[in-house]
Amino acid sequence: MTVTTRREFLAGAAALGFASALPSRASAAGSLTAAIYPGTWEEAYRGVLAPALKKSADIDVAFDSLFAVDQVAKVRAARGVPPFDCFVLDPGPAASAMQAGLFEPIDASKLTNATKVPAGLITSHAVTCNAQVVGIAYNPKKFATPPKSWADLFKSPYVERLGLTGFQTTFGTVSIIEMAKVFGGSETNVEPVFAELKKAVEKAAAVAAPAAMPGLFQQGQIDVMYTNTNTVATLKGRGVSIEFVQPETGAITFQTTLHIVKGADNVASAYKYMDMAISAEVQSALQKQPYNMIPINKDVQLVETLDIKSVDELTKMVTHDWTKINPQRAAWIERFNKEITK
Repeated sequence: MTVTTRREFLAGAAALGFASALPSRASAAGSLTAAIYPGTWEEAYRGVLAPALKKSADIDVAFDSLFAVDQVAKVRAARGVPPFDCFVLDPGPAASAMQAGLFEPIDASKLTNATKVPAGLITSHAVTCNAQVVGIAYNPKKFATPPKSWADLFKSPYVERLGLTGFQTTFGTVSIIEMAKVFGGSETNVEPVFAELKKAVEKAAAVAAPAAMPGLFQQGQIDVMYTNTNTVATLKGRGVSIEFVQPETGAITFQTTLHIVKGADNVASAYKYMDMAISAEVQSALQKQPYNMIPINKDVQLVETLDIKSVDELTKMVTHDWTKINPQRAAWIERFNKEITK
C-alpha cells in the first residue's frame, strides 16, 4: 500500500498548476526538498552540498529548480501546503516573501556554524549562504584605463562598447539605481538615469537580456558591462580577457539567503541543510571554479579569483532597501523594456 504525505495529498488539490513540476519527496527524518536556482547554483548544490549532507547527516535532498520570483509564486499558490522545505532567495523576493509571512522563524542555536559567519548574516528568518559583489567589468585589452565610475559608462570610449541590461535581475536593478544616484537620483527615483539611458542606447554596443551579457562579452560584441564578480571569475576561467572594477562610489553587495518555508514538513532536515550550506567545507569548495561563489564562512581562505580579500570588506560596500525598491520595480522593468530595449 502506498502512503501519501499530507503535503503530497493536499498539494495535488491546492496547486494543480504546479503538480507536474513537483519533484518526488518524502516527509522522512532523513530527507527534504529545497528550491534552487537553475544553472550554476543547481550544479553546485547537487554536486557539492548534497553529497556532503548525505555523508555527514544521511539526509537526501530533492531539488526543485526555480528562479526566486517563481519560488515565491509557487508557495503562494500552494495555499499553506508548502511544495518544498527551503527557499533560496535574493533580497527583493526575500522581502516580498517576508511581508507575505511565508517564512518560519530561524533558531540560530540549531546551526553549529552560526558563529562562523559575520554578525548580521543570520537573522530572525534568514541564513545567508552566499554574498554577491556587483560593479563594472571591462576588457583590459580594449582600454588604456578602466572606467572609474558609473557615470563613465555613459562616456566615450566606454559607452560605444557597453552592454545594457535592465531591472529583471538583482544585479541589474542595483547597478541602475547606483547610476541614477550619480545623476541626481536615489534608491526610489531612477528618473535621471532614464534620460541618460535614452541617449546611451543610441551609441551602446548591445541591449540584451541579463543572461545574454556574459556570452556577448566572451564573443567580443561588448567590452564593458555591469555585473557581479561571479560572472567575471567564470569568464576568466574560460580564458576571457576581463577585469572587475569597484566604482568610485563603492562596489555593491547583496546576500543570497536560505529560509524555511512556513509549515515545512522537514524542519529538522532543513536546519541540517542550511548548516551544511554555510560550513567551511562546502563554502570552500563553492568558491572555486566553476562555481566562483563568495563564501561567508570566516574560516574559509578566499581564493584570488573572487576580487575581494576578506568577507569583512562586504560591510563597507553599498547595500539597498528592497522594501522601498519592490513596489516600483515592476514599473521600472516595463519602462526599460518599452523605452530602452524597444
